[in-house]
Amino acid sequence: MNIAPSSRVSSIGAYAFAAVDEKVSELKKRGITPIDFGVGDYADPTPPLIRKACKAAIDKQAATGYPSYVGSLEFRTAVAEWCKRRFGVSLDPAKQVTSTIGSKEGIFNFHEGFVNPGDYVICPSPGYPPYKRGTLFAEGKAYFVPVTHKNKCEYDLAKIPAEVASRAKIMWVTTPSSPLGYVASLDFLKRAYDFCQKHNIILASDEAYSELWFDEPPHSALELGKDNGYSGIVQFHSLSKRSIMTGWRVGWAAGDEKVISVFKKVKTNIDSGTPSFIQDAAIAALADEKHVEKLRKQIKRKRNLIVTALRKAGLKKCTNPAGLYLWQAAPEGMSGEQFATLLIEKCHIVTTPGEWLSDAVDGVNPGAGHVRFAFVPDITQVKEAASRLEKLSFK
Repeated sequence: MNIAPSSRVSSIGAYAFAAVDEKVSELKKRGITPIDFGVGDYADPTPPLIRKACKAAIDKQAATGYPSYVGSLEFRTAVAEWCKRRFGVSLDPAKQVTSTIGSKEGIFNFHEGFVNPGDYVICPSPGYPPYKRGTLFAEGKAYFVPVTHKNKCEYDLAKIPAEVASRAKIMWVTTPSSPLGYVASLDFLKRAYDFCQKHNIILASDEAYSELWFDEPPHSALELGKDNGYSGIVQFHSLSKRSIMTGWRVGWAAGDEKVISVFKKVKTNIDSGTPSFIQDAAIAALADEKHVEKLRKQIKRKRNLIVTALRKAGLKKCTNPAGLYLWQAAPEGMSGEQFATLLIEKCHIVTTPGEWLSDAVDGVNPGAGHVRFAFVPDITQVKEAASRLEKLSFK
């Protein structure tokens, strides 16, 4: 029997982070335990208060059965209250918020509600793979805008072709940007919003890293629409990075009621919702900021250790103003893939090549010559990694 994949599956390569996992497995088969900065999955445990809330919720929800497709009203209310405290925006939890099974599921499936064959989706490059993959599965076309240290991840909106703008359904922005870590200014978010309003494009803001900041807390795109019902704006958020809940799979989308209502219809036909006891744990997580403050300090400490070690090794100083990642330039004349291979072989350190996270723009891959460090190993491992890195010499 001839088993053939669909054209959608055939059109995509390996998922970048699955390829990183394969590299880790290869090292382990050789008897080597690597220090893994590849996938953004914390080695540290989920905070005790969240685990305690989940244990209690398992008994409380023992006979609940299927959860709500769009999240319990209690969870959505907790999201709305958190957004009010954090961003000063008012959301109707019944109409303007829906739960998601983490950001990945929500972002990937979001396109199904709005993209028809041949429509464009404007995506950053480098960027989160589900922007592109979700577009392709909805039979749309991804148009990439380059984000770099030089432009600090602010799109040159004037360079987006008129044909793309007229046929685009969604524009993705990320703040802090992933993987570069730049915080979007209100001025840029306003310009992006005005561009989207002019061309009837949904502004989809991925804010999964908004709580991992080191100087000033990032703004939300929702702040731009708080006086007009968030017209055309939707925020995606997750507890994964904020509260070390990567494996729990709980997040949300919030904003324009019309946009959220369409997305709810998509979700109702695709999944059965996040388990109720996990939503209860997420409510406890959203009510506490102390564990988030502690996490920010830990990530900043890890960042400083790695940045200092790379500078001692003679590499160009690259640092992230916010977020979980370091977007490090490779040594002169070396590709990101070559540098990542060197780090594996010489230091037993796993990173993600920039080429794996980026798509070419006008024939140039903006991720070429970079690697991404995810600050997820524990502090002992990070210290050991820094010790190995500073012994390299690229001077």
